[in-house]
Amino acid sequence: MQPLAERLRPQTLDEYIGQKHLVGEKAILRQMIESGRIASFILWGPPGVGKTTLARIIANKLDRPFYSLSAVTSGVKDVREVIEKAKSSRFFSQGGNPILFIDEIHRFSKSQQDSLLGAVENGTVTLIGATTENPSFEVITPLLSRCQVYVLKSLQDDDLLELANRAIATDTELKTRKIQLDETDALLRFAGGDARKLLNILDLVIAAEPEGTVRFTNEIVTERLQQNPMAYDKDGELHYDIISAFIKSIRGSDPDAAIYWLARMIAGGEDPKFIARRLVISAAEDIGLANPNALLLANSCFDALQKIGWPEGRIILAETTVYLASSPKSNSAYLAIDEALALVERTGNLPVPLHLRNSPTKLMKELNYGKNYMYSHDYPNHFVAQQFLPDELKNTSIWKVQDNPAEKKHGEWLRFLWKNRF
Repeated sequence: MQPLAERLRPQTLDEYIGQKHLVGEKAILRQMIESGRIASFILWGPPGVGKTTLARIIANKLDRPFYSLSAVTSGVKDVREVIEKAKSSRFFSQGGNPILFIDEIHRFSKSQQDSLLGAVENGTVTLIGATTENPSFEVITPLLSRCQVYVLKSLQDDDLLELANRAIATDTELKTRKIQLDETDALLRFAGGDARKLLNILDLVIAAEPEGTVRFTNEIVTERLQQNPMAYDKDGELHYDIISAFIKSIRGSDPDAAIYWLARMIAGGEDPKFIARRLVISAAEDIGLANPNALLLANSCFDALQKIGWPEGRIILAETTVYLASSPKSNSAYLAIDEALALVERTGNLPVPLHLRNSPTKLMKELNYGKNYMYSHDYPNHFVAQQFLPDELKNTSIWKVQDNPAEKKHGEWLRFLWKNRF
């Protein structure tokens, strides 16, 4: 029998749960699909949020030939064979270019990605890639420049509950059973925003009760998963659970737990570059300005790992892990950029104040570009108070000083300079 997740795979956008920012009413992907004009793009998001499903729905909706490759099992030869098939099928396709879906495209080597360039550029195929890793790091620049990147989000609790109730109400097998969702906290917590994991947990708990009513409570779900720790990890989600525990242990300043989860990843054959990249992100996101040296060390770790290799590289990862976990923590820069992005989205393209504008031409100078700008280095303490934000945002506070010695020192200096700010 097919797994529940496969039996319940949506066939249309109306059946698709989540990602309203992409496929909701008037959202970008829905508009593209409904217009029938779709360009190559990459779907970036965590596992179990509907990347593969969305690609298949798009192919079905547009009635185009659909080819699928997994970067885990395919090589350059496979890519070229599919492209040749796509060239042939174009002559028989009325709806447009064939779609080539590549799952886990971040695992393709540079040569494999290079082999796609010509077909994508000349329209032999419309590429849809799926990745759980940042495309900026894992996809070569020429290919990335030919694709739009769309970010998929972990499913919200409401989405997961809708999915659970739909499974119970519509699945042929589950409809024959009496199933009660008495408590859902543990179910949602273990699912972690992952639709596939949620359905695997449903499968597991229901299979443990072959007869009678199946009741979902926090205690029952927790007990079943502890008895079968790998049962709901059929597609490698443990990989993401352990990296999550690793990063949260660093964030929580527990070097013992962090080094334990590091050992679990090393013993499991995790890609050392994947670990090092997460350490760089953690250094910026969780340690931040409380200890700026953390980012320098994490970046050095990433570089050294590529020079030293394995197995000695494990020592470099361990040193960085312990250092980050034992460092003071701040997420002020992380919060500041998110708040600034939200501010930009709310206020749009506000004009740059005239005195801050560049004035390389005579006309610009006549229009007062750069006029009255004060050069900071000409003043005491290399500072002079003047307005740097657009007029509409004058005196807006974005970066908030957090309670650690390093930022307190920065805050004191800024308060000395600006008097009423910070």
